[in-house]
Amino acid sequence: MQTVDAAGLQIGDDHPPRIMGVLNVSKESPYSPSVYDDPAEAAQYVDEELIGEGADIVDVGLESANKRLDVLSAEDELDRLDTAIETIESVSGDAIFSIETRYAEVAEAAIEGGFDMVNDICGFADPEMPEICREYDVAVAKMASPPDLERPGAVEETDWAARKSPDWANSADYVDQVYEALKQNGLTEKTIVDPAFGGWSEAKTIAEDHATFERLREFRGFGRPILVSINRKNFLRTIADRSTEKALPVSLAATALAVERGAHIVRTHDVEETVDAAKIGSAFTERAAVVGDGATVTELDARRGTEVARHLETIGASTDDSEAYVSRVFEVSGLDPDAAAELADVAESAGLVVTTGDGGVLLGGRPDALRAAASELASKPAFAPVVEAIRTD
Repeated sequence: MQTVDAAGLQIGDDHPPRIMGVLNVSKESPYSPSVYDDPAEAAQYVDEELIGEGADIVDVGLESANKRLDVLSAEDELDRLDTAIETIESVSGDAIFSIETRYAEVAEAAIEGGFDMVNDICGFADPEMPEICREYDVAVAKMASPPDLERPGAVEETDWAARKSPDWANSADYVDQVYEALKQNGLTEKTIVDPAFGGWSEAKTIAEDHATFERLREFRGFGRPILVSINRKNFLRTIADRSTEKALPVSLAATALAVERGAHIVRTHDVEETVDAAKIGSAFTERAAVVGDGATVTELDARRGTEVARHLETIGASTDDSEAYVSRVFEVSGLDPDAAAELADVAESAGLVVTTGDGGVLLGGRPDALRAAASELASKPAFAPVVEAIRTD
């Protein structure tokens, strides 16, 4: 995993999770506590509510990303940039300042005005953006998006048949699309990837955000730090049936999980609480890496064939054998001795590792071996629960 240096702030596996607090200088933004148009008041908010509560990065938005609102032009954003620059000049606390924009010319003006990094919500849809970030040697968070400056995050609206192929478009699921969208116009040496949580388009579903979160480890395949923006998002609120106002606990639970699954930056409006949740996630994250004599050995946190496939893609290898690196283990209890013996025989014949004891059967192995065992047992009603549990497709 590559460490990204954001104006001296190290971001990556070998460093604590970083917290990105949010300031908006856009009157139309929906979260009113973070919205300011007076630089002095904005600076006070940043010092007290963001940096004062533990934010490492302050992300300044010039416009609302609400899909129901008109998109501002680069000129419109530049008109608001003076307020943002005056704000960060008035801040007394120590933090990295990120400008949220989709336009390379706005990013350049912001960097010239004192900003340290860029948060590109259109994922390099402006082809000049990566060049600007390289020229100024700044870190850039790249959110998965279509090649359209007016459709941030609307990954599913991409013409995938034209961009990839009709066959790929027919077989790819939403997370595949997100992963592919992040490849748009390449990556800089200081790119941080953002899989675009939230309702960026009318077509986006709660289930798609669930799938992205469940498969968050896959995005480690880029070998770059990961940013997540999950604070009080709908896909979390619906699980616990909470309003936005009462959604802080679900956000914090998800933050700890996200860090354990690979997130390096958590973008939030609730800084103090999120700092604690990220610490919990980090404390229980296990990743081994050894560096020596020019070689780096990293234990991959890969639990699915798709997660392994992303790393195989990164090293330029075939993904055909990605499931060979994955193993699952099941404990089966409650079978009579004859059924337990039959299960053990079938499992061994399928290539699984099996151990039988007085209390049940332990079996495990590759997904293809599990599928083979499930297929062999499928016609026998006594093994229906076993088949349901071990089937991996």
